[in-house]
Amino acid sequence: MTDMIPEDLLRELAPQVLGAVVRRYGHFDTAEDAVQEALIAATRQWPREGVPDNPKAWLITVASRRLTDLLRAEQARQRRESDQRPVVSGPVADVDDTLILLFMCCHPSLSPASQIALTLRAIGGLTTGEIARAFLVPEATMVRRITRAKQSIKDSGIPFGLPADHTERLGAVLHVLYLIFNEGYATTSGPHLHRADLSTEAIRLARILHRLLPDDPEITGLLALMLLTDARRPARTGPDGAMIPMDEQDRSRWHTEFITEGVALVSEALPRGPAGPYQLQAAIAAVHDEAPTSDDTDWPQIKALYEVLLRIHANPVVELNYAVAVAMADGPGAGLDLLGPLEKPLAKDHRLHSVRAHLLEMAGDKEAARASYEHAARCTMSLPQQRYLLARATACVPDGTHSARCRR
Repeated sequence: MTDMIPEDLLRELAPQVLGAVVRRYGHFDTAEDAVQEALIAATRQWPREGVPDNPKAWLITVASRRLTDLLRAEQARQRRESDQRPVVSGPVADVDDTLILLFMCCHPSLSPASQIALTLRAIGGLTTGEIARAFLVPEATMVRRITRAKQSIKDSGIPFGLPADHTERLGAVLHVLYLIFNEGYATTSGPHLHRADLSTEAIRLARILHRLLPDDPEITGLLALMLLTDARRPARTGPDGAMIPMDEQDRSRWHTEFITEGVALVSEALPRGPAGPYQLQAAIAAVHDEAPTSDDTDWPQIKALYEVLLRIHANPVVELNYAVAVAMADGPGAGLDLLGPLEKPLAKDHRLHSVRAHLLEMAGDKEAARASYEHAARCTMSLPQQRYLLARATACVPDGTHSARCRR
């Protein structure tokens, strides 16, 4: 008998149980309701009676019984209910079910926003309210988004099972996890610089995927990238929540266990063949993390890695990061020369104007840097980033005077 239920246990079992129930009975939406009720029953009964010897089987049994009750309550599904198979005991393919569920959540008919929401709901176990708060939308809006996503999967008629196009769809799965992590690590709007719950959840899901498909180098690369990046999170903000750029961070506060694990993972993945974009980004992150100080950063190596990344995965953000690497390796003028072509695709992205401001400041053009910092501040909805950029703009004003725009 136990007095407490390990929260991590229910969190780990939830997608396995949902996958098993959906595999047996279908009815994604109703199955999810049944699993949630089984989890609630566990939180009520297990503290009194003790955690069962096979908690997963217990949850599957309770969820299956509840699903049957729910289906019987729906007259329109009476015929389908008559075809249900009985609950069986014994081992189930929880690993396969979790993987299949993840691919279902990243169904190609869904928008990236819906894929993210459904993944966090079905695999991550987050409530609809928690997901809505993470993306700063009303809960009713998120309810509709998730409901439409489930309906789209139902209307597709695809049975529960690993999809025939799972190899191609793996890219979408990785992209969804990447987006969840990025939103957690550098929140695009709101009062906080990061959302640790989202980045932590993305890492947890990436670990699951890596455990299911350990030989895929890009999955390994993505997990390594997340760990190597999240390792810096403790040093990214000061006591008052103010943003601290990487070159000013106290590296003793970096998460050394994550760095060690991430370096080992990327070292394992790179020799397996042609490097993919996640492996290359992880390699770049590893170069940053292994430098004892900012001055020790091997910028020529980072520049070379970005050149490889551009050949296989060119996009404006990668080009912007490459421009930074060029500036750090060859001087600010060389980096500034690369920003012109990015003006149109990144016109509303604060990162372009922030990089330009930084490089102008390095080049000694403080007035132009100030204007670019202020422009960048107007382009971001993140309050910590706004405060940091305006502080940099203020620092660029000669003799410490303030422009009217800086005082806003």
